[in-house]
Amino acid sequence: MKAMNRNTLRQSVLLFMAATIWGFAFVAQSVGMDYVGPYTFIAARNVIALAVLLPWIVVTDNQRRKKNGQERQKKDHKLLLIGGICCGICLFAASALQQIGMKYTTVGKAGFITAMYLVLVPVFGIFLKKKTGVRVWIAVGLASLGLYLLCITKGDFRLQKGDIYILGCAAVFALHILFVDYFSPLVDGVKLSCVQFATNAVLGTVLMLLLEKPEFSDMCAAWLPIVYAGALSSGVGYTFQIIGQRGMNPTAASLILSLESVISVLAGWLLLHQTLSVRELAGCALAFAAIILVQLPAKEPE
Repeated sequence: MKAMNRNTLRQSVLLFMAATIWGFAFVAQSVGMDYVGPYTFIAARNVIALAVLLPWIVVTDNQRRKKNGQERQKKDHKLLLIGGICCGICLFAASALQQIGMKYTTVGKAGFITAMYLVLVPVFGIFLKKKTGVRVWIAVGLASLGLYLLCITKGDFRLQKGDIYILGCAAVFALHILFVDYFSPLVDGVKLSCVQFATNAVLGTVLMLLLEKPEFSDMCAAWLPIVYAGALSSGVGYTFQIIGQRGMNPTAASLILSLESVISVLAGWLLLHQTLSVRELAGCALAFAAIILVQLPAKEPE
């Protein structure tokens, strides 16, 4: 029992560290945009993420080859490529919307609006004929009210430019989660992540060359945010999530990871001196309540 408790504590700490890394990544993205364009940041970030994940794949791949036959591997490789590209396109679209939106909104607001994908996933699941209970719709109502308080200023019933981009990012992230949910049981999770990072890097590089004029000096000036977002947020954060979720209750894991939105507010306050009004904090509280509600386990019929 003690060993189990220690193991659960260790996994919880790893998941909390992942949430902390991701929460502070909003600061890195915001600061990075002061020096480079969104597609330059995305391209550089994902190249670094690949450099972090590839050694892990090389080390573990030999062990997997001994267990799986060559014919099975070929099938896995084809499915891995299809799944990785689909996930990568969604992830790129979400990352681009988020990166552009960070230019026009605060770190804290971006963190909470992005976290709305946790509420949107079960809603989008309706189109895949997945059951959606009353609790989900209550969460949608809370999230909508929270977004209203967070994004709509008094006397102005329009979403701000940055908030629209981030909300679009949350919607695409929800689609990304559904793609991952479909492909991850069929292929290796780390390799799937690696292919999607590669897709991200290629798309980011193409649009960087077409739409931006990256200067090497600017990239050098933004090296710390880029390295943090690539190595820590994508590489280390993802690794902590995989290890932390092994054998852990999925509800408990998702609740810990959802603290990312709260940490983003603290990170913006500590590092960028960004503050939220009482109205915006109330919106954050409602949004976080919706995130928690949608992840609680449903009662099983007796």
